[in-house]
Amino acid sequence: MSVNKVILVGNLGRDPEVRYLPSGQTVAKFTLATSDSFSDRAGARQERTEWHNIVVWGKQAELCGQYLKKGRQAYIEGRISNQTYEAKDGSGKRYRTEIVAQRVQFLGGRAGAGSGIDEPLDIGGPSDGAAAPMDDEDIPF
Repeated sequence: MSVNKVILVGNLGRDPEVRYLPSGQTVAKFTLATSDSFSDRAGARQERTEWHNIVVWGKQAELCGQYLKKGRQAYIEGRISNQTYEAKDGSGKRYRTEIVAQRVQFLGGRAGAGSGIDEPLDIGGPSDGAAAPMDDEDIPF
């Protein structure tokens, strides 16, 4: 048995980029920043920020594009996916680690950064690269 599960809570580094594939599938991509505080050897307080590449599929992608903005806080639950591709300049292989979101919850964010929604908005549901079947009762508003 194996487990590939990631849970992140952080702030968007940029507005989601929403695209529609020729198949009709919707995909949204954005970055999420998480911060960690620690004391260094001298006892000084330090903060480290990690940037995560997030990919969301289907109806969740559309809702992310509609409600998430740069600076907005979000809860992301998903899995790690590593991509390999050839550099455009022909200089060799490149690697990219992404978090494929299976559940997204919009949280409170910086003032003026959100869509005016102050309450958490949960658009969860599995989306392992395919749109989760949803009907009107599943939409959280």
